[in-house]
Amino acid sequence: TSSSTEWALSELLRSPETLNKAKAKLAQVVGPKGMVEESDIANLPYLQAVIKETLRLHPPVPLLLPRSAIEDTKFRGYHIPKDTQLLVNAWAIGRDPDVWNDPLPFKPERFLDSTVDYKGQHHESIPFGAGRRMCVGLPLGHRILHLTLGSLLNEFDWELCGNVSKESINMNDRLGVTIRKVEPLFALPKRLLE
Repeated sequence: TSSSTEWALSELLRSPETLNKAKAKLAQVVGPKGMVEESDIANLPYLQAVIKETLRLHPPVPLLLPRSAIEDTKFRGYHIPKDTQLLVNAWAIGRDPDVWNDPLPFKPERFLDSTVDYKGQHHESIPFGAGRRMCVGLPLGHRILHLTLGSLLNEFDWELCGNVSKESINMNDRLGVTIRKVEPLFALPKRLLE
C-alpha cells in the first residue's frame, strides 16, 4: 500500500491537471475538510481511475506467483509442455501496446468509461493475480489504498521539495519481489486551511 501510494502521488505531482481534478472530485463528494470514509469510495470514480492507472503502470509485484501447466497447452502459438513453470509478468502486461492504447503515459481517464478492473476478471490488469491464487489481501489493499490516497489528497496540498520539478521526478523503478521507486518521493504536505 505504501509503495502504491508513493507511485500514485508521484504520478499526480507530475501531472498537476490530473491532481487538481482528483482533488476537485474529492471536494465534491467528501467536502474540503471532511474525512474520506469507506462509504465514499463507490462515489469517487476518478479516484478509482487514478488507482487503477497507478496499479497498471506500477503493479506492486511485477512477477505474479509461478503457475504450472497441468497439461500440454497451446497459447498464442506457443507450445507449453505439461509441468512447465510459468511466470506472469504483470508489469509488462500493463505496458503492452497490443493491450493498451498509448500505454506509457499516466491517463486515469482511460478507466472512466471502462469496465476493466484489477480484481482478477480482466487479464489486461492483474496486479493482484487472478483465479484461485490471487492475492488474499486484495479487499483490504483496495480499501486502504483508496482511503489513504483520498485522505492525503483531500486534506493536504502537495509541493515538491528541493530542486525537484514535475519534469525531474525520478520515475525509475527498482525491481525486486516488489517494485519500488529508485529515489523516494520527497513532497511537502501543506494542511488545507480550516
